[in-house]
Amino acid sequence: MEKEKKDNLNHIDYKDITSLRAQTNPHARILSRKRTGLKASAQRDLARAIKRARFMALLPYVAH
Repeated sequence: MEKEKKDNLNHIDYKDITSLRAQTNPHARILSRKRTGLKASAQRDLARAIKRARFMALLPYVAH
């Protein structure tokens, strides 16, 4: 059930910080596919969105 809910992400946007922050651990590292439950292509899109948000200073690279 939980994986089905997570696969329903239609579009991952780098400006949607609340959903991106939910996909990172407390140290601001991207969670693995086992943890997120996403397909490979969706995980790549998620990583790309998080990296863009970091570059635009919307998310931290490292949490202190």
